[in-house]
Amino acid sequence: MSAMAEALARIEDSGTFTNYGPMNTRFERALEDRMFGTPDTVVTTCNATIALLLTIKDAVVTRGRQRARYALMPAFTFAAAAQAAEWVRLTPLLCDIDPADWAACARSEERLIARHHADIAVIVPYATFGNCVDLDRYDWISRRYDIPVVIDAAASLGSLDGEGKAFGKGCRHPVIFSMHATKAFSVGEGGVVYCEDRATIRRLRDMGNFGFGAPRTATMPGLNSKLTEMAATVALAQLDRHEGVINRREEIAARYRAGLPGWTFQRRNGIRQANSLMPVVPPDQYRGTRSELIAALAADGIGAMAYFSPHLGEHPHLVGRVVSDTLPVTDSLSKRVLGLPNWEEMTDAMVDDVCDALHRICGTDTAAVRPSLSRMDQIARQERSIAVVLAPGRNGVPAAEPLAAQPLSPPPPAVAGREGMPGVAP
Repeated sequence: MSAMAEALARIEDSGTFTNYGPMNTRFERALEDRMFGTPDTVVTTCNATIALLLTIKDAVVTRGRQRARYALMPAFTFAAAAQAAEWVRLTPLLCDIDPADWAACARSEERLIARHHADIAVIVPYATFGNCVDLDRYDWISRRYDIPVVIDAAASLGSLDGEGKAFGKGCRHPVIFSMHATKAFSVGEGGVVYCEDRATIRRLRDMGNFGFGAPRTATMPGLNSKLTEMAATVALAQLDRHEGVINRREEIAARYRAGLPGWTFQRRNGIRQANSLMPVVPPDQYRGTRSELIAALAADGIGAMAYFSPHLGEHPHLVGRVVSDTLPVTDSLSKRVLGLPNWEEMTDAMVDDVCDALHRICGTDTAAVRPSLSRMDQIARQERSIAVVLAPGRNGVPAAEPLAAQPLSPPPPAVAGREGMPGVAP
């Protein structure tokens, strides 16, 4: 911020500090131009949690799902998703995650849809650690079952899908990005909602200004979600350096993958991921606990952390307040995944030091290491024995593997415009 003294002085001179001011408008237009290509499809918020709350509320009201009681989401995500659902008086309905890309497991999701379809008010997929998810599949589910979708893409601002497009581009469902201090695109606190449906963005903008759909007159549910002009100024500056930040973090991620053979990494969907950290799972031959590993790294001056641990079904506040599918993959991964440092100013030597420390602590080496996550691989094989009809993948995201077993029920009729894409019987 020290380099922004002149811009901050102009804000002070203008007397406009918030209320969708000129700097905020400049940032929204610049983001639309550089990432999404369509005007009037972005609105900023003071943080991503408030953005989730707003978009969930709008989706439920607009689609007439007020009588439904569940918000379907993966158990392996940040507490904010469940908290936002609770503020809208919904009960989190937790699905398990895929053992490869760590996003929501399609089989688990569709089991819950088959079981609770009429009671699901909204689906909230999570783009785990900035990875891409199959947005076309969620659009198909939304159309098939008339359930709104809100995409939690907190860490994904700057990720590119399999076609090289900004993640979310063209999506008719709201996509929420975070600009928190922990993210690759950071202003300290801030959020962005993108949606190709301009009417949705107009409503969210009014809802975020106390629900004032007419001058100083509340015509809809509302709260104050506006981004300050100071934060918007920081966001504009970050946008200018964002490509370099993301690309350097990608280089660091690639170096980790090369330096930790036999360790388990998230399967990448798309061609670029906006890395906020480097999630990794130690090989099975490491017999210590994650806490011991974190402490040993700290003794070497290396910061590491557990992530999404506890998972949503384990937070003391949420125990007894959520409904869930069985969560074998989530249970395993949340106890083992380790978040390693990844920021653009890390040198290659620093990454190598982290890898060397991990090998020394875990008793592994840079040669052949026995593949890790064998327990989760067993769980994955068990999951594949459960027959659920899946929609094929799109957006450059791999589809789930075909199932050999017979489906639980015949595929429902195709939806117009999505011919040949099966779903789950309601």
